Amino acid sequence: MIAYLIRRLTVSVLILLGVSFITFFLLYALPADPVRQIAGRSATAQTVENIRQQLGLDQPLLVQYWRYLTGLVQGDMGRSYLQRTDVGTLIAARLPASLLLMAGAIGCELVLGLTMGVIAALRRGTATDQALMITSFVGVSAPQFVVGLLLLYVFAVQLGWFPIGGYGTWAHLVLPSVTLGIMGSGWYSRMMRSSMVDVLRADYIRTARAKGLARHRVILRHALPNAILPVIAMIGIDIGIFMGGIVVVESVFGWPGIGQLAWQAIQRVDIPIIMGVTLVSACAIVIGNLLADLVTPLIDPRIKLR
Repeated sequence: MIAYLIRRLTVSVLILLGVSFITFFLLYALPADPVRQIAGRSATAQTVENIRQQLGLDQPLLVQYWRYLTGLVQGDMGRSYLQRTDVGTLIAARLPASLLLMAGAIGCELVLGLTMGVIAALRRGTATDQALMITSFVGVSAPQFVVGLLLLYVFAVQLGWFPIGGYGTWAHLVLPSVTLGIMGSGWYSRMMRSSMVDVLRADYIRTARAKGLARHRVILRHALPNAILPVIAMIGIDIGIFMGGIVVVESVFGWPGIGQLAWQAIQRVDIPIIMGVTLVSACAIVIGNLLADLVTPLIDPRIKLR
């Protein structure tokens, strides 16, 4: 176990280094000039050059990257060009909201997706199976902003059950979580159906049925724990996606997470914030995948870490 963790952590560090370098290079290859955003359109050439020197943006790219990497190792993610605040402080202030939305969205998509997948597998080839798979396809294909606006119109404007936007109570969490959960549930339902169909054909399932076990015991005790294993890896990936990839939903519902922070930084070419959010999201994906690999053997002891 210790050797496995050391190898995984070493690979994770290399992955994060690669992500940081590629992101850093791509941001500075953009035609947009962050100095112009800071100085304003009416600034003189001398003012622009002075700001560029103060920020160190006049130095070679590798020198800038090394300086950023050195600060990152010491826990310094830099300062926002426009807000003049530490990036770590800005992300830490938005992180609780993103974590709350992430938990709500993953819970919603698991409930919807696993339920649909199991029912579709048990009724394979029937009209119910086809209807559920069509529903999952629609959920995956529907744009998030369309689903979000539709839910807002129906449940917030027309019915008045939930607030239109904001953050602070469980009622504010429901609609954005469902919006994200509808898209994710489509993937989970298709994956769960495929996995469940394979497990139901296994010899040990036929043996359990031949012993006279009740159908619900066969499904809950034998089929479901084995069929759910591929889903665990998807949850690890979703952790990273929800940490930085929910910009649209956060904008639609006015949710103050790091996705909204990243979107504002992109509009202003605030490179330190973009780098910080990207690295936090990459760390979330790496940690999520590692946790998924560590949890899988606990569910199925036959799986060993190598």
